[in-house]
Amino acid sequence: MNSFIKIFIVGLIFSVGFLSSNIYAEINPQTEPGTGIGNIIMNQPLQPTQPITDERTDQKASPSDWIKENQILVFNSQVVLDLKNAEWATFTDTHSMEPVLSARSNAIEVRPKSTDEIQVGDIISYKSEYADGIIIHRVIEKNEDDNGVYFILKGDNNPKPDPGKIRFEQIQRVVVAIVY
Repeated sequence: MNSFIKIFIVGLIFSVGFLSSNIYAEINPQTEPGTGIGNIIMNQPLQPTQPITDERTDQKASPSDWIKENQILVFNSQVVLDLKNAEWATFTDTHSMEPVLSARSNAIEVRPKSTDEIQVGDIISYKSEYADGIIIHRVIEKNEDDNGVYFILKGDNNPKPDPGKIRFEQIQRVVVAIVY
């Protein structure tokens, strides 16, 4: 009699599971209706019932990989970056690139050789026709017009892009490392 009860309980559990999977399959858009949970469509992208939207409108492109792993040497007593023509940079307190850069940040910059090296997401320093001094902002667009390649830049903390198209001749350097 003991084995009969065990078989009955296993059968009951199976039946409840089978019925609940069929009910689940009817309301779950990732399954074929009426086929049960065991027949979820595999190897196919899930079809959302509502469009997926990226609610983070402040997402920024990441800078390019200017320093390869084999150029970084870490020792107990020092860190060595094997970079040619690197220069040290400090920043003024404009708040335009916070929280990435502030007046307390330091950076290492290199001079780019061509427009091909500069990508959307890179942080560059450039001379502007609209402001005195050197501006350090992120590339948010790279495009081409009748005058050649141009870049649109924006401070991460600024509401709008910088005025005008920035040409390669205006670019001074690219930030390749930030030291906090």
